[in-house]
Amino acid sequence: MIEHLATYRKWWYLISIIAIIPGLISLVINGLDLGIDFTGGTIWEIQFDKSVTTEEVKTVLTQNGVTDSIVQTSSEDDGTDNVAIIRMSELPTPSEEKDNLSAALTNEIGPFTELQISTVGSSVSDQVTRRAVLAIAVASIGILLYIAFAFRNTQAPVRYGAAAIVGMLHDVLLVLGIFSILGWLFHVQVDALFVTAILTVIGFSVHDTIVVFDRIRENLAKQSDPTFEGIVNYSLAQTVVRSLNTSLTVVLTLLALYLFGGESTRTFVLALLIGVVSGTYSSIFNASQLLVSWEEHDFRKWWDQLRGRVPSTATSH
Repeated sequence: MIEHLATYRKWWYLISIIAIIPGLISLVINGLDLGIDFTGGTIWEIQFDKSVTTEEVKTVLTQNGVTDSIVQTSSEDDGTDNVAIIRMSELPTPSEEKDNLSAALTNEIGPFTELQISTVGSSVSDQVTRRAVLAIAVASIGILLYIAFAFRNTQAPVRYGAAAIVGMLHDVLLVLGIFSILGWLFHVQVDALFVTAILTVIGFSVHDTIVVFDRIRENLAKQSDPTFEGIVNYSLAQTVVRSLNTSLTVVLTLLALYLFGGESTRTFVLALLIGVVSGTYSSIFNASQLLVSWEEHDFRKWWDQLRGRVPSTATSH
């Protein structure tokens, strides 16, 4: 099977499309549930002396004029859901409004301890958004130019850069799509740390892709197979075990961090976990396969087939 991975490239593309489409639909309809780093606002984390529900906290906030809040509950070491994480519009501290909310929560629910409170202004959040988009754009352009330069001695160096970018976009879109769905269903918000996770995913994806591409370049120089598809298959057979072992090591570490790490880094680790798995898949089953499809003019053949211009037997697998 490993020796014929490129032969079934159409199926690998189909799997990627099926994985990405639900998230893309959610992105278009729902977008991302942006945290205060992007929208501005306040996160207030408080710990009660007893277990509380999100409905209890949200009801008190609504009765006191805070109608746009998002409330989540979590537990400390004793396993009791007594910690409330409140996200709302900007709440000045100290202020009379905060004092009134504190008094209302104490009277209606019970005494609590403030664990942390952080506020981000709208001007700061706009700057974070612009810099996040700029960072991803610059990283993409830099990757394209670097790979094109690194593979300048091949027949079509730009193809390698473009294929790596497509694989990278596959990973980024998958992560964004999943978090859009999580935000819609469970109010999982993305913050500035999420941008760091996306950039890390980009780096991991491209690194894994370059390992495969470099082996393809070496085997092209040696003419290890008379066809380009055969060379890619041979190169993947040489690198797939190494890629899977490397990724599995990272996945196990991230899984441990997700399960036993702190609440504040859980979103960051989850984004990395999804991205690493996706990056491993895209480097083996997307980026390298795109080189074959480009060489074999697959997309033009498939388009012609859809339009009824060529019989099904004339297309590649």
